[in-house]
Amino acid sequence: MRVIINIDVPDLAPAIAFYAAALGLRHSRTLDGDVAELVGASSVIYLLQNDQGSSPGASIPAARDYGRHWTPVHMDFVVDDLDAAVKRAVDAGAVQQAARVDWKGSRCITFADPFGHGFCLIAFDGQTYEP
Repeated sequence: MRVIINIDVPDLAPAIAFYAAALGLRHSRTLDGDVAELVGASSVIYLLQNDQGSSPGASIPAARDYGRHWTPVHMDFVVDDLDAAVKRAVDAGAVQQAARVDWKGSRCITFADPFGHGFCLIAFDGQTYEP
C-alpha cells in the first residue's frame, strides 16, 4: 500500500514556495493548473487549489477556511536535526504553536502552515518511539 497526502490551499504558488522552503520538498509537476505534486518525502504530497469559502463536499456544511483550524488529522514530518528544521520552517512562514515536547525518545514541536494546517516536526533518538 502507498499513501499520498492531499492538502487544500487557496493559491498554489505560495503553497509550493512554503513547502519547498520549509521542508525541502520539490515541485515535480502541476496537473490541470490547480494540483501541484510535491516529492522528496516518504509520501507524495499534492497541493489542491480550492478557493476560500468553497464547499469541501456536498454533504459537508462548513466552507473552506484557511485561517488556523483544527482537524483530527495532521502530518508529522520526521527530521534528523530538529533545531535546523524548526529554523527552516519558521523562516518559510510557519508559526510555532507549542513548546517542544519530549516523549519516549522523541522531540516534537507543533506548527501551523500559512494556510491554517497544523503539522509537527519530530526527531527520534532511534527509528521510532521507545517502548
